[in-house]
Amino acid sequence: MSRPRICVVLKRSTYRLYGKEARVRRLLARRDVTVSRIRRAHVDHEATIAEVRGAVAKLGADAHFFEGSRTPLQDHCDLVVTVGGDGTLLAASHQIGKDVPVLGVNSAPADSVGFFCGATKGRVLEGLRAAIAGRLPRTELSRMRVDCNGRALHARVLNEVLFCHAIPAGTSRYILKVRTHDGEETVEEQKSSGIWIGPAAGSTAAQRSAGGRVLPISSRRLQFVVREPYVPWGERLRLRHGLVDDGGSITLYSKMREAKLFIDGTHIVFDCGLGDVLVMTRSDEPLTVLGLRRGRR
Repeated sequence: MSRPRICVVLKRSTYRLYGKEARVRRLLARRDVTVSRIRRAHVDHEATIAEVRGAVAKLGADAHFFEGSRTPLQDHCDLVVTVGGDGTLLAASHQIGKDVPVLGVNSAPADSVGFFCGATKGRVLEGLRAAIAGRLPRTELSRMRVDCNGRALHARVLNEVLFCHAIPAGTSRYILKVRTHDGEETVEEQKSSGIWIGPAAGSTAAQRSAGGRVLPISSRRLQFVVREPYVPWGERLRLRHGLVDDGGSITLYSKMREAKLFIDGTHIVFDCGLGDVLVMTRSDEPLTVLGLRRGRR
């Protein structure tokens, strides 16, 4: 039997990225509350990396290690393992196609959110062994596709997009059109702080915080939630939040000269302008996550 091919994506800890900066060193030296956790999290993370390397060697896997999450992964392996937390898995997911499963390892459980992680520090070997043997449950997560002016921007949005004015204090102006799977359309012009749109995997994060619903993890629906909408006196906003079934779409017509589209956080950002048209639909590239707990927080 051939050796399993594994790509291991390693998070760069905050301490490693910024711990040598003069200001950070001073804060660490006086044990300032703003940096009190980053050294502990770094120590745990490094210990977990060593644990992963030992587990891979013991299992005889053909493993390749990558720092950061921008390396195309799907053509090189049978399994992707991310070492960090949910953010590490989320960032790596953009490089993973629908045919390769991912196992998240929560490397610092005391300081990191690991809902999507099927393994954790101290139990890496058993998690990795079960993943290779096919014994971990597989959960297929819907992802979202975003098109701008008829051109695909991204087809692997796992959490959400935020569309808003380029300046946080600015008013976001746009026209929102929601189209159901059977072709019924509702259109509304809005002013707000922006709008969140995403699949079920992100419904416990920004969507929920802005007043949206927590969706079943296997849901194929998309959700939109308007942030801090402006509602004129005596009027009512029809499209404050809502769900779109598979086959439907959510369209935004930008009325701003300077706008931004943030995809799954702050690292993937597109500039948008007046007249741009953004269309969000369910992607045909789901993500398979191993060992995911079915309960939602």
